[in-house]
Amino acid sequence: MTRRHGYALLAALAAVVVVISAAIYVGFSGVLRGGDDNVQAGGTHPRSSAAPASTGTWAGSWSASPAGAEPGTETNGFSGRSVRNVVHTSIGGTGARITLSNLYGQSPLTITHASIAVASAPNSPTALANTVRRLTFSGNTSVVIPAGTQVLSDAVRLQVPSDSDMLVTTYSPTPSGPVTYHPQARQMSYVADGDLVEEPNGTRYTAQSPYWRYLTALDVLSNEAAGTVVVVGDSLTDGITSTMGANHRWTDFLAERLRDESGAPHYGVVNQGISGNRVLSDGLGRPANNPSGLSRFDRDALNRSGVRAVVIDLGINDILRNPQQTNPDKIADGLRELVRQAHARGLRVVGATLMPFQGHRGYEPYLETVRQGVNEQIRAGKVYDSYVDFDRALRDPYNPRRLLSQYDSGDHLHPSDAGYRKMAETFDLTSLKGSTGAEL
Repeated sequence: MTRRHGYALLAALAAVVVVISAAIYVGFSGVLRGGDDNVQAGGTHPRSSAAPASTGTWAGSWSASPAGAEPGTETNGFSGRSVRNVVHTSIGGTGARITLSNLYGQSPLTITHASIAVASAPNSPTALANTVRRLTFSGNTSVVIPAGTQVLSDAVRLQVPSDSDMLVTTYSPTPSGPVTYHPQARQMSYVADGDLVEEPNGTRYTAQSPYWRYLTALDVLSNEAAGTVVVVGDSLTDGITSTMGANHRWTDFLAERLRDESGAPHYGVVNQGISGNRVLSDGLGRPANNPSGLSRFDRDALNRSGVRAVVIDLGINDILRNPQQTNPDKIADGLRELVRQAHARGLRVVGATLMPFQGHRGYEPYLETVRQGVNEQIRAGKVYDSYVDFDRALRDPYNPRRLLSQYDSGDHLHPSDAGYRKMAETFDLTSLKGSTGAEL
């Protein structure tokens, strides 16, 4: 082969490479890469709402743990009805995706239509004008979710504001059996007859519900967020005594501080509290209602989008509920196992001391000894990388076995709104950053 022919052949090959590269670029221009290395296909039409063109980090803005099967839905589920969940964001972004769960279903769940929108006002089922976006799943508007599983939607282009209500609506035309739900939402959601998924006006959403159904996560694509802090807990994290619809759980106040305070890590906050949750033991059923911290930690904490740090506030229900754990070492060992799992993923863990509950109907003096025993190990640095001392912050200084009255909701176990705010104010935001501790 002559030198001239060799140059000609190289030029031809270069031209082919350019053509192929251009085709690949065009064919995949609707694909988004998130900060957690997930790849989400946005469909074949880059200009559609299902094909965001921006880049950034995927972080959790809201989440709720699936906690059980909703009573009364065993046969029909919510067939023929639109379920409009109202959820509150911690951080905003330029794109969004959701997770739907059929964990407690006993048959496949068919969702033929789903949407997301910005709410026009707090606690309203009406969407802000021009914000309704149809959701797709691997490019399809419908999806079948097998029993015991969950599905992640494609990303959509949507300006998601921080500290705001969002509407996520689903429609299922056929009976699905038990509905996977989160019972202590402290937020009113809505239901309407028929397929009104893309209906912006909320007037036909006449049925109200204090539950979140099917929806377990809302992630946003953010150019500012550095990731997610996941808070795993029980009713104290679930915020069951906080004001309905006010977003006064302690995690809401924590999200406020992370947004507003100079120098704070820019993390989304996701609340993985389940009322009645224990570290060591599950509830009844298969899969278990109210799964233990140990059994749900991988799903609810370690696998959340963009997780950078984990906060754990668990243990009080192991002491209070049957079967009672009266050995503080067993509870502390369970907490240490959670920390080991987080450390294996390179995640930092901040834990909370257990708050007092004298005056609560379950109080017994010997249970107070167990609580103190767990707290001693936490304060000694034998459980977590660092800790937040909720016990010291909220207890009555003249009777440290009780909550201070202004922080007590009245049941002598759960805080008031002021108590939840105090919990967030006590939190050292710098503890969310840094390396993990030694192996426990």
